[in-house]
Amino acid sequence: MHLHKYEKIWMTFGIGSLVLFLAVLGVSAFAFGAQPPSHMHSVDSQNLEESVFSAPGVEQIDETTYRARLVAMAFGYDPGTIEVPVGSTVIFEITSSDVVHSFAIPGTNVNLMVTPGHVNMTEHTFTEPGEYLVLCNEYCGTGHQHMQMKIEVTP
Repeated sequence: MHLHKYEKIWMTFGIGSLVLFLAVLGVSAFAFGAQPPSHMHSVDSQNLEESVFSAPGVEQIDETTYRARLVAMAFGYDPGTIEVPVGSTVIFEITSSDVVHSFAIPGTNVNLMVTPGHVNMTEHTFTEPGEYLVLCNEYCGTGHQHMQMKIEVTP
């Protein structure tokens, strides 16, 4: 098989670019410890009553920071409504008691997959007052379309 000079140049350039890309990816993944974001907290999803999720809700950590511990379950979240003041940062800790759900706040960058036995964490600062709707994006059964909760951000 005969390859033209320009084909050889472009093939060399393409393979070289691929090798360089994989080398940079490998170095960043292993040498610099780049990992997907996760907090590696786990909980027994069958015994949430015996964990920090026994009383889900919002607690104030400091002047502008709140922690919201939430439980996703069949067709709802516990609690169904939380209230925080405007300008506050909310650290969401959420787990599921039954199947895979999600926790998405439209109009923000909050979107988590919630799996049983794993505590998912993220934080968001609410800069605008109003009512924020939380939806489940993972099909979780016949009542999935009714699975939602509200976050009330007060002035």
